[in-house]
Amino acid sequence: MTIINSRFPDVEISTLSVTERVFAGIDPDRTVLIDGPSGREMTGAQFVGAVKSLAGGLTERGMAPGKVLALMAPNIPEYCVVFHGAAWAGGTVTTINPTYTAHEVNHQLNDAGAEILVTVAPFLDTAKEAVRGTGVTEIVVIGTAEGATPLSDLMGKPLEAQAPVDTAGHVVALPYSSGTTGLPKGVMLTHRNLTVNIDQSLVPADVRPGELTVAFLPFFHIYGLEVLMNIYLAAGGGLVTMPRFDLQQFLDLTARHRTPRLWIVPPVALALAKHPLVEGYDLSFVEQVNSAAAPLGADVAEAMGARLGTNATQGYGMTELSPVSHISPQGKGRPGASGVTISNTECRVVDPETGQDLPLGRDGELWVRGPQVMKGYLNNPQATAETIVEGGWLRTGDIGHFDEDGYLYVTDRLKELIKYKGFQVAPAELEAEILTHPEVADVAVIGVPDDEAGELPMAFVVAAPGADPTLQDLQGYLDGRLSHYKQVRRMQRVDEIPKSASGKILRRLLRDRVGA
Repeated sequence: MTIINSRFPDVEISTLSVTERVFAGIDPDRTVLIDGPSGREMTGAQFVGAVKSLAGGLTERGMAPGKVLALMAPNIPEYCVVFHGAAWAGGTVTTINPTYTAHEVNHQLNDAGAEILVTVAPFLDTAKEAVRGTGVTEIVVIGTAEGATPLSDLMGKPLEAQAPVDTAGHVVALPYSSGTTGLPKGVMLTHRNLTVNIDQSLVPADVRPGELTVAFLPFFHIYGLEVLMNIYLAAGGGLVTMPRFDLQQFLDLTARHRTPRLWIVPPVALALAKHPLVEGYDLSFVEQVNSAAAPLGADVAEAMGARLGTNATQGYGMTELSPVSHISPQGKGRPGASGVTISNTECRVVDPETGQDLPLGRDGELWVRGPQVMKGYLNNPQATAETIVEGGWLRTGDIGHFDEDGYLYVTDRLKELIKYKGFQVAPAELEAEILTHPEVADVAVIGVPDDEAGELPMAFVVAAPGADPTLQDLQGYLDGRLSHYKQVRRMQRVDEIPKSASGKILRRLLRDRVGA
């Protein structure tokens, strides 16, 4: 067995709850939350006070271990208060994508066993429809809206201490996996999972007390919830929240608050590298750009870094890992690499067909073991057993390799590999090359069935402004840049590439479009 270990010293496995860990880093006099659009601010003391007051009110309503609160809201300061208020009261929070349909919300509410749903006025109609046939007995709205309980009514006598919970086993967060295959699954994350991942990440992330960052990555997704909300607050930093991503607003807020670090996803990296709006801003104060949630092509990373005059790095993780397992040490990123293994974490690269460990430099499935590995999937022991195998190893489903210095390179998803005449073609590799074509603004590649070849690589291309790329243009461009079998065989022009909130390409939607 070939195990890749962390270069960082182990961190202590804390027994604190995630909220206790966050509170430990809070400066009561410092601004910790800013609503980006309005500029409304919340100090550390106000945040802690609101969390304890909400926890007290929730306790009066029966919130306790085993009770689930659903949170369906955009990134606003109150999101942090509600999450940690429920956690402080001993409850479990299931985070819901606010752009879900009522049918999708209904599935999650039922599967999670939620009893309270907290949302905002614009999503109230969806919430009311979604709770039918569920165990939800009360809809709470942040602010005010007819037909729902205002959040202010839940504020009660402050609960001064964390409600007793087993931090090693109690599920505090229940986000749902992206559902790119099948129905979304509830990922059970304990207090220990989140607390240890904060401490594992803080060493290489090096977030400084008082440091602000613009938080547009959705808090309902584990990247936004843990990497931004929990890690920044626990480090003594602060968040400038954005309810939805808008490039101009993001640039405005970044420039106004002079945030030294940007936390983004590949589509935003592409915009920072190519969009003309960026030219109108002085971003010389930006020290680091960190991208995660999906592979970032080396060419895009280099172009973005050169344009901003800073180092562009990647991290790696997944919801089932709370989410971080790899991060690039600040200032030490490598083009195309997703960082190095964090503290208390072990990795293997395994041949998905033989189950044998592979040497450095060889692509295989990444397996990870560490205290941040999820407890399991809710109500799905079969999926849990398929994902967490003997020895506590979590099968990520991602294909990649390590170099001699321990840097991870993720090349594709195991289930997304295209089999062309027996050869394995990685869509992400083709996409990275095609994105360097000057006439291409964005691209996604899938495999489509073919009687002779098995599957043919097909590219969905968003043309750059004023450009008109053809299949022949792409084929000529790729010829000689990649092996002969790594070639686009079909192409379709599209206005945009469908992506999840975390930036992952939704290939199933493209397959549905062509009946693949």
